[in-house]
Amino acid sequence: MSGIRTNAAAVMLGVSPNTLRSWERRFGYPTPARTSGGHRQYELHEIEALKQAFDETHNVSSAIALARQRGVGLPSSGRLGAALGRFDEDKAALLLEESLALRSLERTIQEVLLPAVAERAEDEASQAEYEFGWRFATGWMSALRRVAPPASRQEAVLIFDSSAPCDVEALQVQALELMLRRVGLRTLVLTSGLDPARLGRALRALRPNALVLGGRRASLDAIGRLVYAVRSAEREIEVFDFGGALPDTGASTVRRLGSAPLAAGELLLERLTARPAAAPEPAPELTAPQRALLGI
Repeated sequence: MSGIRTNAAAVMLGVSPNTLRSWERRFGYPTPARTSGGHRQYELHEIEALKQAFDETHNVSSAIALARQRGVGLPSSGRLGAALGRFDEDKAALLLEESLALRSLERTIQEVLLPAVAERAEDEASQAEYEFGWRFATGWMSALRRVAPPASRQEAVLIFDSSAPCDVEALQVQALELMLRRVGLRTLVLTSGLDPARLGRALRALRPNALVLGGRRASLDAIGRLVYAVRSAEREIEVFDFGGALPDTGASTVRRLGSAPLAAGELLLERLTARPAAAPEPAPELTAPQRALLGI
């Protein structure tokens, strides 16, 4: 969690910790979050704004009114995390709206939303706050996906998601899908637990140019069978790792996109639009067990 403790905030303001706590009770400002141990944690920008106003007015009530009037600056992951920690859905939504007035949607997701939720995942005592934040983020991105413009490009991306509900990686996959849709790519997300023999209709409908592996919960065997099934139907498809779905042994030929959705989306788009036409490759030879698996 970002922020400073009561003693440090009081030193910045030139008052005692008891005085600072009394201001919180009397005026409702500044408004600290709580750590897993129950300690107050103040946002640095609130303390700085209050200090500047107090230096100008020399009166606490006037200083607090002035600091509130001036606002608290650019919406940040720390401020959003504090709102999620208070289970304040309205405040969280307002902070994201304020961020969208200053940042692109993609940067708001990557720089504000995802870090705010991920910070909660690291605190075992904040599991309820984390789950609330995860579901809030999922709902927020789902609403944006529903209003995304129709695909405007021929290229398509198939994503296999091996994450589980409430995984941080699940949010990253959702963010990547949203960003790919917003640049006009056709996308389809399926779980890695899908039977490879049931992929035929999906592959014929999408005709993907790229296969992205996301999440970290699938076994190498499961991933291998899915990749084989896709490449049996789409011979020229390129496979990408997003967020560490495959162990980095140094021997894999799978291209790595990193774990930042915005950069991953940009790399994918660049790769898909710049790739030269590849010569047809011979279809892979299937073993008897593989033929049985694929229903051939």
